[in-house]
Amino acid sequence: MKSSGLIEVDMFSMDVNELDHPEVIGLRELLEDVALEYHCRLIFLDVHQGTVTFSFDSDTLMAEILNILRNDSQSKP
Repeated sequence: MKSSGLIEVDMFSMDVNELDHPEVIGLRELLEDVALEYHCRLIFLDVHQGTVTFSFDSDTLMAEILNILRNDSQSKP
């Protein structure tokens, strides 16, 4: 299994700590759909106090996500 690093994002309220939380289940489904589009796999997903950590086995997809997150944070006042 190839690892392209991990992405960590504060996404949910601090009380979200379980992978079976409905919001996390929805996120997992979204991430798995994106993985299919990029012909790769979601290889890691975890959540702790609302912070989601995830990884795909595609350097290309990981780089695109990092660019989106970087651009999003630069556009916020």
